[in-house]
Amino acid sequence: MGKVISAASVSLDGFVADPDNNPRALFDWYDAGDVEVVNHGDLPPFHLTRESADYWTAWTSEVGALVVGRLLFDITDGWKGQHPMGVPVVVVTHEPPTDWSYPGSDQFRFVTTGVEDAIAVAQEIAGAKHVGVAAGMIASQALRAGLLDEVAMDIVPVVLGDGHKYFVDIPEGEILLGDPSVVIRARRVTHMLFPVVKESSSDG
Repeated sequence: MGKVISAASVSLDGFVADPDNNPRALFDWYDAGDVEVVNHGDLPPFHLTRESADYWTAWTSEVGALVVGRLLFDITDGWKGQHPMGVPVVVVTHEPPTDWSYPGSDQFRFVTTGVEDAIAVAQEIAGAKHVGVAAGMIASQALRAGLLDEVAMDIVPVVLGDGHKYFVDIPEGEILLGDPSVVIRARRVTHMLFPVVKESSSDG
């Protein structure tokens, strides 16, 4: 079984989008170079720097399924049935849509019983590959539940000032992450990967 990893582009003040769900400068690095990376579905190709392209292709090749929230699903219209990474998607929602259908929509699963069950479904789909978790409420719930193994951040040199945070509603105290296992500097972004430090259990 692979790891459970949250991932997103994030501003220096911790936001993944502005209040209107616009990523603004957070996505500039997708067009900061001359290496073309083709997406699945109807999303145009990225044009990345070599550093970002190597990081991106290594990351996406290891992901077997994604877990996202209903807000992201609605904003993207479910990527019209095919996520740009070309992997199955598990949507955490209170109520599945009844009028949504695109070619490829059979690759989407809707889970109404919480993030733990959604991640379990995604792990079954992914097999030995990793499960990617979208930042925001879903990643926060997974972190609080001790389900995240790693936190990936594409840190962009911009301060948004307001918007949707990478992590929200974290209880008082702290959740410790380890030193970054990956640090890659590229144009308009620094890619970093942090292991989540999990409490070890002891007998007795």
